[in-house]
Amino acid sequence: MKNSVIPTGAKVTAWILCALALIGLLALVFRHRGPVPEFFVLIPIMVLLAGYTLLVGYVHGDARRRGMRYVMWTWLAILVPNGIGIILYFILRDPIPNFCTRCGAAARQNYSFCPQCGNTIAATCFQCHQVMQAGWTHCAYCGARLG
Repeated sequence: MKNSVIPTGAKVTAWILCALALIGLLALVFRHRGPVPEFFVLIPIMVLLAGYTLLVGYVHGDARRRGMRYVMWTWLAILVPNGIGIILYFILRDPIPNFCTRCGAAARQNYSFCPQCGNTIAATCFQCHQVMQAGWTHCAYCGARLG
């Protein structure tokens, strides 16, 4: 099974919030014998809180996976109002790093060689030494024909 980016704690918290909202809804239904107008308010609140919890969990897990300051981004996602912290995270997040096949160290996407052991991480242009992508026939930086 594929590992999820969202931590288990965030999933459990979202389920607990849903369960608490459902218990509150059932208490309202049994307290009032007639129609319950609070029903229409409680369900969206439950869904929004659970969704917000899962989004904050995603920010935590994704920032950790990308080698960013995940605690800082988690707190920003929680404390900045109206979801602006989450939006800022998605705008400013770093790309997922490449990992060296020899030593396992993380390296940025545009690195050709591992900063720890010097192993080749990505193919480079023989003329300008920029990182090449698979399928290129010419270098996008200097125009050299790749062989």
